[in-house]
Amino acid sequence: MSVVRPEDSSLCEPAAKPRVRDRIFETACELFYRHGIRAVGIDAIVCAAGTNKMSFYRSFPSKDELVADYLRYKDAHFWTWWDGVVAPFDGAPRQQVEALFAAHVNKTCSKESRGCGLANAAVEIVEDDHPGRAVVVSHKSEIRRRFRALASAMQARDPEQLGDALMLLMEGGYLARLTFPKGGPVTSALVAARTLMDAHGA
Repeated sequence: MSVVRPEDSSLCEPAAKPRVRDRIFETACELFYRHGIRAVGIDAIVCAAGTNKMSFYRSFPSKDELVADYLRYKDAHFWTWWDGVVAPFDGAPRQQVEALFAAHVNKTCSKESRGCGLANAAVEIVEDDHPGRAVVVSHKSEIRRRFRALASAMQARDPEQLGDALMLLMEGGYLARLTFPKGGPVTSALVAARTLMDAHGA
């Protein structure tokens, strides 16, 4: 039988509870992604997080600011995924695109997927002055820039056109996933990407 020494007393302590702000944020992220931004109000968030409105407003100035934080989180998570996928194929742009679409199919077809959280937000947030709108526009603009850069590195005949086509293919895959929960057209995304690259002489 092992004996807990005084210096090991931390082993007996319960795990620290997440801060109220973190609990609210994590709960909101899950609810926004599962049900949509407009469908989830502050009351639903604080109830699910086991807190109250006073704690909410101490943590976030408004729901709009919370939404913007949620979208920044989604943005950062996406680029971590992207960079991790392309890293093994540094210097091989076509292989990087193929890896992205193979990973895109796997990720999008998972049971938990509800498509792209930022694309979903673009449908719901139409006000130009909403703090989340700028996050969405910046995110999608960077995807377009990166695909165009990859197409240029492949020496495609029209890299801007190929880059835009690849972006449309990825965006369409997310949308198709919402319509066909068992996969559907998105499962052909890698084949379609290869066809596009071949057509552009990449």
